Amino acid sequence: MIANETELAVTLKRIERLQLQIAEIRRTERNPQNYRASVSGFVSEIDRLQLEVREYLISCPDPATSVA
Repeated sequence: MIANETELAVTLKRIERLQLQIAEIRRTERNPQNYRASVSGFVSEIDRLQLEVREYLISCPDPATSVA
């Protein structure tokens, strides 16, 4: 679970790197079955991380830790 803005930034960067990996596989893999098998884990991880980002963003910020 994302606990602060630093962790949010790290998670967003991780999502970006996973998307770039999928894009690279998409450019090089020509077999549809191999492509799906290669990217399915990346897609699942992106989904999981995006859920964490959404949960963090909809949570009410703690006034003690928010920046004025």
